[in-house]
Amino acid sequence: MNTGLKITAFAAAVAATFGTAYGVGKAVDPVTDKAPAARHGGHGGDRPEGEQAHGGEEGAAHAGHGKHEERGAAVPGGLQISERGYTLDLRTSRLTAGREQKLRFAVVKDATGREVTAYRAQHGKELHLVVASRDLTTYRHLHPVRAADGTWSTEVKLPEAGGYRVFADFRPEGAKEGLTLGADLAVAGDSRPRKLPAHSTTATVDGYDVTLKGELRTGAGGALTLNVAKDGEPVTDLQPYLGAYGHLVALRSGDLAYLHVHPNGGPGDGRTAAGPGVSFTAAAPSPGAYRLFLDFKHDGKVRTAAFTVHAKGADRAGADTGTAPGTSDGHRH
Repeated sequence: MNTGLKITAFAAAVAATFGTAYGVGKAVDPVTDKAPAARHGGHGGDRPEGEQAHGGEEGAAHAGHGKHEERGAAVPGGLQISERGYTLDLRTSRLTAGREQKLRFAVVKDATGREVTAYRAQHGKELHLVVASRDLTTYRHLHPVRAADGTWSTEVKLPEAGGYRVFADFRPEGAKEGLTLGADLAVAGDSRPRKLPAHSTTATVDGYDVTLKGELRTGAGGALTLNVAKDGEPVTDLQPYLGAYGHLVALRSGDLAYLHVHPNGGPGDGRTAAGPGVSFTAAAPSPGAYRLFLDFKHDGKVRTAAFTVHAKGADRAGADTGTAPGTSDGHRH
C-alpha cells in the first residue's frame, strides 16, 4: 500500500473510531445534573390551589414535589437540572462566604429557549427556593422576586464556604404538574465541611423547643408530628405561614435528594389546631440518613428547626431493616 493510501486508511479508521465513541456517548446517559428527565410526580396534578394532596381534606399530604418514576421505582426530585422540558439556569454560580449577595437564576423552557414568565402560585408563591450546604448544616428557604423578563433574584448570605445545592420548586402555568429542579452552587472561602449532625428528635431554635414524634420510613411511609413549645409551655397559637402551620423539607444525606412534605390539614379547615403539633405524612425513597427542616411562624417571625433522622425500610417479609441511630446501614447514596 503506498503512503497516500496508508494515510487515507488511517484517517478512515480514526473517523470510524471516534464516530463509534460518539455514538456510545449519545446512547449512555451522562452522570451529571443534566441527566434526561423521567416522569415527575409534581405537586399533585391539577388539584385546586389550597387542596391537600391525596384526597383533599381527608387525605394525607404527599411526600415530595419532585417525585417521578424511573424504571418503575419512585425517585425524589431535585437531582436533575433539566426535566420534562424545563431547565434551571443558575446565573450566579459562585458566591463568597459571609457576604450578602444576590443570587440570580431563571427557568427556561427547552422547546423555545426562553425564560418562563407565567407560573401557577402554590402556597402563596410562584416559586419556592431552597439552598442547602452539601453537609446539610446550612439551610435557607427563600422566596425570590421575578422580573418581567423571567429572571429571578434574591439576597442570600451563606456563612460557610463549600458546595451547596439550589432547589427551585415551581409549577409553570399550563403544566399538569409541578417540578423541583436542582443545580450546584459554589461558595468561596475557607471550606471546612462538617459531619452530619447526630440523630436527634429534639431541636431548639430561638428559645423554642421542637420535638419530633414518629419515624420516617420507606414504602407507604408514616406519620410525623412536630410539637412546638416555648419556655416549657405548648405553643397553641402558631401563625399561618404560606397557608399552613408548618412546612417540612427533607434532604437525603449524600446526594441531597429532595422531599417537600405538606402538613395534614391547615388553617381554616375546621379541624386543624394552631399547635402545638403539626402533623405530616411522609415516605422516604430509601433507607438512610436524612436531614429534616421545619419552618414555623410564631410572634410574627419564621423559624427553622432542624433534625437528623434515619429512615427505615422493610424487607419482603415485613421485617424492619433500619438500623439504630448513629450506626451505619451500609447504604450509600
